[in-house]
Amino acid sequence: MNAHCEMNPEEVARVRLEVLRREHRDLDAAIAALQDSGRNDMLMLRRLKKQKLSLKDHIARLEDLLTPDIIA
Repeated sequence: MNAHCEMNPEEVARVRLEVLRREHRDLDAAIAALQDSGRNDMLMLRRLKKQKLSLKDHIARLEDLLTPDIIA
């Protein structure tokens, strides 16, 4: 028997959100390691920070989609 398991769009978004959060943490660690290494590779540091900020924006958009609007 082939059990065909499909995820609904909300589940897909939640999985994607977790992947993005993990990537964000990994970039944070990479930035810290680069700063601690003593190498002043400012171009690489700037690129990593820009990528981290882009991920943060994407995470915020996904969180907004997944959080229901509450009317007070």
